[in-house]
Amino acid sequence: MSQIEATLKQLPTNAGVYKFFDKNNVLLYVGKAKNLKNRVNSYFNKSAQHNRKTINLVKQIAHVDYTVVNSEFDALLLENNLIKNYQPKYNILLKDDKTYPYILITNEPFPKLVVTRKLEKNKGRFYGPFTNLKAMNAIVELIRELYTIRTCNLHLSKENIQQNKFKLCLEYHLGNCQAPCEGLQSEEDYLKDLEHAKHIMKGNIHIVKTYLKEQMLAYAEKLEFEKAESQKQKLASLDKFQSKSLVVNPNKVIDTDVFSIISDENYSYVNFLKIKNGAIIHTQSIEIAKKLDETEEEILTLVAFNLRDTIGSNAPEIITNLPLNISDDRFTNTIPKIGDKKKLLSLSQKNVLYYKKEKIQQRLLRQGKDKSRVVLEELQQVLRMKELPRHIECFDNSNIQGIYPVASMVFFRNGFPYKKGYRHFNIKTVVGPDDFASMKEIVHRRYKRLLYEKAELPQLIVIDGGKGQLSAACEALKELDLYGEITIIGIAKKLEEIYFPEDSIPLHISKKSPALKLLQKVRDEAHRFAIEFHRNKRSNDSLHSELEAIEGVGEKTITSLLRHFKTVNNVAQASTQEIAKVVGKAKANLIRAYFESKEQE
Repeated sequence: MSQIEATLKQLPTNAGVYKFFDKNNVLLYVGKAKNLKNRVNSYFNKSAQHNRKTINLVKQIAHVDYTVVNSEFDALLLENNLIKNYQPKYNILLKDDKTYPYILITNEPFPKLVVTRKLEKNKGRFYGPFTNLKAMNAIVELIRELYTIRTCNLHLSKENIQQNKFKLCLEYHLGNCQAPCEGLQSEEDYLKDLEHAKHIMKGNIHIVKTYLKEQMLAYAEKLEFEKAESQKQKLASLDKFQSKSLVVNPNKVIDTDVFSIISDENYSYVNFLKIKNGAIIHTQSIEIAKKLDETEEEILTLVAFNLRDTIGSNAPEIITNLPLNISDDRFTNTIPKIGDKKKLLSLSQKNVLYYKKEKIQQRLLRQGKDKSRVVLEELQQVLRMKELPRHIECFDNSNIQGIYPVASMVFFRNGFPYKKGYRHFNIKTVVGPDDFASMKEIVHRRYKRLLYEKAELPQLIVIDGGKGQLSAACEALKELDLYGEITIIGIAKKLEEIYFPEDSIPLHISKKSPALKLLQKVRDEAHRFAIEFHRNKRSNDSLHSELEAIEGVGEKTITSLLRHFKTVNNVAQASTQEIAKVVGKAKANLIRAYFESKEQE
């Protein structure tokens, strides 16, 4: 019996943490379990259900170690600490390539308020980290506006102050400091102001507002109106700050953490909002590379408790879009359906979607892919296509009340026009103004020819029009047994609605989306090409009808004249000798006689 088999038989059914080591005693993976025996055995008994990474992990395991704990929550905390300390190869590592700033209240007499990126906990009390610099600077500015916190680096010990070692500086004369260095402000008053600053950084603005209101009323009763006005201005500043950050009713959502997760095949993305008294006081998004076949619930739980631990949050409620896979008396997990809490969750989900899009684009650009590739991949995702739309063809009709019916097809390769692939179509089988029948004809002719020539088919067909034109094009594809083989959509002009076959509800893509802009570019190019062809056909037909009115002048003569003189007007202006050089003297006389008779009319 191997060492692993012996360990598997002895595993308890308690909650705990398990560790997998390779033959060199290197820690490969740390996991937590509600039931150690069931969880660890699942790695070795259900190998057919595992993905490739898990199978590789199991092959490398030389021995298993485990630790029993009292609850699943304790298992989560222990797992989290082990991952941070050892960073095993197969564990999700919550790394971040940024060093976020903190606000530090220094540990010294008359403490200072400092912004720093170095987390040295022996230097004082840290608040943060702040992922949004603008929000952090707004808090610092508010505190400096309300309170006179010193900015100097002097060592303000009692001895130094009593010995008058320091002199008043410019900050005192500007009203930004009350000169504790000269003994003009007591440490007790200074620390009281600093305590209020701490409440603001924690998001407890209502405590500060209550105190300021009491002070304002007290000064007013004593007829100290200047001091009362000072407190009133501070209250106004706090109200202004709070109105900018308030997102929900502060009486309903007091202290809450909000998390939302979204995933693709290789990565998960999590957004975190820290809510205090209805206002967002901290926000952060994080990307996690998947290592094994972790569920979204497992990833969300791990990230949630890591981020809560990082910022020191003890919020009694955690709002999520998926249930956390542990429960504990220290918090409640809520998945709201309506109300202010649902509003907060929707805000978090909106943020995580933007973050995912941003990360995908950054990753593609880092891999050396050009911008057009990024747009095509977004278009593929938006339209739920199986293949990247490298080859796009777009069709458009053009006619005036059924006269001169024509159509065009434009060809886009890798997101750019490929003009050698453009095609014009004269409508042959349709009589009168019937856009639907015309669309069916040209789509059928185009792909019947491609099939006959065994040429490359597009990944995406775009029809300039709504449901009617799209349905007509789909009929053509069905007759050729291509329906379902190629993605086909219709794009309506006014609202830029995207229609799919057999779906009456259109898709609306963001107006700022590069994918929509590419579709608009393709559609507009097809429209331009069709209009140009229609205009040229009308012009050519009008030219021919003018010259064909001359008796004795046939098609060959007309072609020779237009090839030489370019336009009918130039023929009309030419002399008999000039025309004779092209078509002979006899016909030249007929042509001159025709135009001279028209001038006399």
